[in-house]
Amino acid sequence: MKRCHLFLCLFSMSCWVDLMPTAGHKIFHFGACRVSMSTTEIRAGFTAIKANIQARDPIRTLSILSYPHSLHKVQSSERCCITHHLFNFYMDKVFKHCKTEDSFVNRKISSIANSFLSMKRKLGQCHEQNQCTCGQESTEKYKQILANYEGLNVTSAAMKSLGELDILLDWMEKSP
Repeated sequence: MKRCHLFLCLFSMSCWVDLMPTAGHKIFHFGACRVSMSTTEIRAGFTAIKANIQARDPIRTLSILSYPHSLHKVQSSERCCITHHLFNFYMDKVFKHCKTEDSFVNRKISSIANSFLSMKRKLGQCHEQNQCTCGQESTEKYKQILANYEGLNVTSAAMKSLGELDILLDWMEKSP
């Protein structure tokens, strides 16, 4: 009987620990989806290469992620869906085409991509459990982001999207 209580206590503690954010992690609320993740490592890696990446952007008048189709205007109920789309976008279209001659920059991009992959998996679980509401607003915002991206050649679009990573991180961190 004591073993049963001990097992139950240990099991309860392990479940509780799984729900707690780990060091440097924050609980992000994307609509009904709650995801524990850290943007600190991503932001540090991005900051280290931001100037290099943005210097490669020949078109400064166009933005892929921001105004007039700003992420900041997405309704809270659709944040999970657009975030899921954006993580897929960065994994499928951006990181694959961001190669430079600088090994330091490439390592930082790889590290950021690995962090995105981990977060993409977490968001994918919410999406698969139907916790994400994908309405017209998130669909339209994502279509506009894709149109902005596809209006440029692949390498320029990928570098521009990577150079705008701080826009995405700021938006995620301002989650209600």
